[in-house]
This record gives sequence, C-alpha cells and structure tokens, in this order.
Amino acid sequence: MLKKLALTGLCAAALGGAFVQAAQAADPAPQVVASGLKAPWSIAFSGDTPLVSERGTARILALRPDGSVATVATIAGVDGRGEGGLLGIAVHAGYLYAYFTAGDENRIERFRIEGRGSELRLGPPQKIFGGIPSASYHNGGRIAFGPDGMLYASTGDAGQRSRAQDLNSLGGKILRMTPEGKPPRDNPFAGSYVYSYGHRNVQGLAWAADGKLYASEFGENTWDELNLIRPGGNYGWPEVEGKGGGDKFIDPLQQWPTAQASPSGIAIHGGSIYIASLRGQRLRKVALSAPATATELYVGQYGRLRDVALAPDGRLWILTNNTDGRGQPRPGDDRILAVPAP
Repeated sequence: MLKKLALTGLCAAALGGAFVQAAQAADPAPQVVASGLKAPWSIAFSGDTPLVSERGTARILALRPDGSVATVATIAGVDGRGEGGLLGIAVHAGYLYAYFTAGDENRIERFRIEGRGSELRLGPPQKIFGGIPSASYHNGGRIAFGPDGMLYASTGDAGQRSRAQDLNSLGGKILRMTPEGKPPRDNPFAGSYVYSYGHRNVQGLAWAADGKLYASEFGENTWDELNLIRPGGNYGWPEVEGKGGGDKFIDPLQQWPTAQASPSGIAIHGGSIYIASLRGQRLRKVALSAPATATELYVGQYGRLRDVALAPDGRLWILTNNTDGRGQPRPGDDRILAVPAP
C-alpha cells in the first residue's frame, strides 16, 4: 500500500520522533516491460528505443516492443567486481555515454549511435574522461546531461573518506564537463571539473523544470540523503552524515535511515521527485513544493530498485536489481516495470 510520511523542519526521525504514516489508495499496477535481465543498472532512451546497461555482463541492451532484448554492444575493458562494472548510461546528440569501472579507474566513454530499434549499434569507443578513483564499492556512476547541455557525473569516495573533502581528488564529487570531456569555463572552481563535493556515494541526478539539480546519496550507517545541489557546495561527508546544522556544510532536504533507503536512480516528473531505493525496496515520491515530505510506493513488492526513468510515453520505468548478489531474485528478475506517474 501507498504510505504518506509527514515531516516538518528536521526529519522526524532525526528529532527522535516517529514517522507519521497513513494508508492511502493502492499503488498503480505496473506493467512488466522486460524480464530476465542480469544486474541491470541504468535506463536511457535513444529516441523511442529503450537502452539498458548490465553491470556485470558489460552489455548495452536494446528493448524490443515485445519485451525481448537485443545486445547492442558489450563494452570492452569493464571490471565488474564488487559494486563496479558498467554503471550509468546517457544519450546525447547522437552518442551513447557510458560510465564504467576499468581496473584502477572509473572512466567515461562515448560511442556514436548508428541505426535504431533492435538494429541499433554503437561505433568505436572514444574515451572522454578517466582517472576517477575506483574500488570494489563506492564508485558513484550516475551520468546525465543537464539543461545546460553539460555532462554531469557522480563519483564515490572509493572507500577513502578524505577524497570527498579534497578538491584535488575526483572522488566523492559531482563532476561537470562538456560533451567532449573538458572542464567548462563557468564551473565553480577555475580549471576544475568539480561541481560539488563532500559526497560519499551519489547515485541519482535529475533536474527540475526550473533548472535546479537534485541528487540522491548513500550514507554510511545512519542517514541516506536527498540533496539540492548548489555549484561549489560542500555536502559534508565525512565530517557530517545527514543533517549537521550550521553554515559550514549544506544540509540535505530530507534524510532516511539507511535500512529504509539506499537511494539510487531518481527522476523528476509533474512536480515530484521519484527515488528508487535498494535496501529500502520502495519507490519514494517527494513533492518539490514540500521536499520534507514523502510518499512511499511498492514497499517490499518488487525487491531492490536501482533506477527510475521517465519514458517517452510519460510513464515511469522502474528497474529492479535483485540479481546483483545482494538481493533475493524472484521469478522473472530482474525486470523493468512501467507505471503511470502516480
């Protein structure tokens, strides 16, 4: 059932109080768009052709209208150990961009898109950015193009906390670059790719209609976060996890106990942010007009949720992630579920 969580000021849980929950109408019934996927990580659309990345197999898949899939490409050089592998993908100006773990670095490559539908193919790789710290965990990995035409990439601290506060490190950051992988002149730190810092492991990026950037972030043992990203902003990790108060760091708009969240991909539609949760096994809906409140959908119904994306037809596509070694796969997993935006 759908649940409404009312939060005022600081998160109720942060104040030691209990969440207020009220049962509402049943969640919209999803349609299974595709099944039998292997640890999928990201959804993108090339025109009306849906594309999916698989973390361990390093495959880019195109979905056919009947729900079957075609392998568009297998990305060379991907190291799929731990939480690494083929992670975020994005489509822009005739190219597919891919963020992936390759040995001792995470890198971004792009590929010219040729054809469409199940006949779509990728041209030779062009490495546009590298040197992002990698590890078996905390690799970040979400990439997305903003309304300014720039490519944004989230990076993790790769297990070394100090990287997040070090402006000379690419770890624990949100990076901003041109489509060719160069630092824009209007970045907040001259000559740097760093757009914001003090992050532990951001895995969701999305823009509202007013151009504001929002990000979801994994905490450690206490709080996961939803943040409004400001150019040059310091979000506190590892000095602060969740809301710290004061002027030194930017507090999250909302935080949740880690057992109820592990927020990954996010999408914005109709004045709301939708957040896919892994450990929390739910889809959260946060109103932009009231970012300290949330509605929960599909709690525990489909297991771990890795990504949510807005499809060309206006529906939300939800990507399950139960075959990644941490979930409990169910018949048909992993799947893509399509629902009307609640």
